[in-house]
Amino acid sequence: MSTSFENKETNHGVITFTIAQDKIKPALDQVFNRVKKDLQVPGFRKGHLPRAVFNQQFGEEALYQDALNALVPEAYEAAVAELDLDVVAQPKIDVTSMEKGQEWVLTAEVVTKPEVKLGDYKDLTVSVDAVKEVTDAEVDERVERERNNLAELVLKDAAAENGDTAVIDFVGSIDGVEFDGGKGENHSLELGSGQFIPGFEDQLVGHKAGETVDVKVTFPEDYQAEDLAGKEALFVTTIHEVKAKEVPALDDELAKDIDDEVETLDELKAKYRKELEDQKEAAYKDAVETAAIDKAVENAEIVELPQEMVDAEVDRAMNEMLGNMQRQGISPDMYFQITGTTEEDLRKQYADDADRRVKTNLVIEAVAKAEGFEASEEEVNKEIADLAAEYSMDEAQVRNLLSPDMLQHDIAAKKAIELITGTATVA
Repeated sequence: MSTSFENKETNHGVITFTIAQDKIKPALDQVFNRVKKDLQVPGFRKGHLPRAVFNQQFGEEALYQDALNALVPEAYEAAVAELDLDVVAQPKIDVTSMEKGQEWVLTAEVVTKPEVKLGDYKDLTVSVDAVKEVTDAEVDERVERERNNLAELVLKDAAAENGDTAVIDFVGSIDGVEFDGGKGENHSLELGSGQFIPGFEDQLVGHKAGETVDVKVTFPEDYQAEDLAGKEALFVTTIHEVKAKEVPALDDELAKDIDDEVETLDELKAKYRKELEDQKEAAYKDAVETAAIDKAVENAEIVELPQEMVDAEVDRAMNEMLGNMQRQGISPDMYFQITGTTEEDLRKQYADDADRRVKTNLVIEAVAKAEGFEASEEEVNKEIADLAAEYSMDEAQVRNLLSPDMLQHDIAAKKAIELITGTATVA
């Protein structure tokens, strides 16, 4: 096979490659043996048509397209490897010539990975907003949140206040006409929670059980039901019960109710402090990593990032997200219906920072290459074992899903990230 590459513009070019007759002939034989099974030609039993007769009646060229489809993937990959090109998008392949008895000549328009000129990526100085210290107020807030989760609702005879729960019936109308979805019975509504239309809950504050209140509100202009958006409505609301939230005492018994692994409130606070410290430490490390990598990317020069790479990143991110939804039993159509968005909305969302993500990946790959980072067999095996444990899969399944090249690439990238982050100093 002969190959050549011609640059057309930055990061775009054309590969010319050939497929030799010693590849073409076996492919044509395979196609013929497959199609002849279904041929019914007078004078010959089905599936027993001689090749010479086929060529005479249909022409050998009738087999070319199927043979080409079988041969192109391997021939194209071989050409890319021979030319040592790093192709980053699907090629556009065209046939130049398919003369009988001659080698076939094809071209492939390709997009190649852009050149990355690294700047400083080690010993960087970065600043981050994340803090590692945990305050007493944060620990107390965590305890209070858990304490409120154990609160009980008790009936009260006094007027409702924000934070109370009112059990209500309501009937909504616009200009005296009831509308769909505007009626409810024995609905428990926490006042101040913002569950209902703005202004609704506020008008129940100060009223007691047994009262009927005319609640007047205006639907927001962006309300999901377009026929109600922006309109004034009256909700005749009957309060059946008012319940106050009664929280348990802040003592050792509460601590044991919250967490059966502790005996005292001080032990619970100590446990929460440790958990919060671990969370903040992880968030701090993530912030340092992000800042250091962002700076390494900023210091690098990337020669004309191909739009095809950005588009491919958007596709990858969308497919990953929708795939995760699918595994949870939510189809793409269902997701768009639930969220009130479209595929185009999602594409725009992921397109916002796709450019940055692609540049980041390119710089990390360039650092790994510059440092000569590679993955040993032991490291690949450990990565497979870790992934299998994380996703509750057999190691054999992981090996089938991920190619060795992909695993080696990811391990080298992790080493590059560790180098960039590990040598950074926080100012």
